[in-house]
Amino acid sequence: MFLGTHTPRLDEKGRLILPAKFRDELAGGVVITKGQDRCLYVFPTPEFHRIADQLRAQPMTNKAARAYSRVFFASAHDEVPDKQGRVTIPPHLRSYAALDRDLVVIGASTRVEIWDRTAWESYLADSEDDFADIEEGVLPGGL
Repeated sequence: MFLGTHTPRLDEKGRLILPAKFRDELAGGVVITKGQDRCLYVFPTPEFHRIADQLRAQPMTNKAARAYSRVFFASAHDEVPDKQGRVTIPPHLRSYAALDRDLVVIGASTRVEIWDRTAWESYLADSEDDFADIEEGVLPGGL
C-alpha cells in the first residue's frame, strides 16, 4: 500500500527519483498514465494488469468504458526504474499534468500519483473543506 506525501524534483531530463519507501514495490516495473484531475497515475505493473483486465471485461458497447480505455492505454508509458529509483516522465505526460521542476508524489493506496506542486496545493485547498462531508458516501457506516 502506498502512503504519504513526498516532494521530489524533476530533473532536466524529465526524470523523477521515486520516494525511497515506494521503490521496492515499484522496482519490478511501473506503468505511468494520465490520471483524473490532471495528475499522473503510477502503477506497479501487476496492478496495471489487474485494471486492464477489468477494463477488458467491459462490453465494447459501453461508451464510457471505450472512452476511458482509449485515454488510459494510449497515454500509458511503461518502464523499469533504474538503480537510483529514477523513472522518466515522457513529454506528453509532463505536458498533460503541467509538471515543472517542483512535484508532489502521493501514495494513493494501490497507486502513486504525481502532481505539479502548485496544482496539488490548489487541489488540497479546494478539497479539504469537503473531506468531512464525503466520508459517509465513500465509507458506508463511517469509520
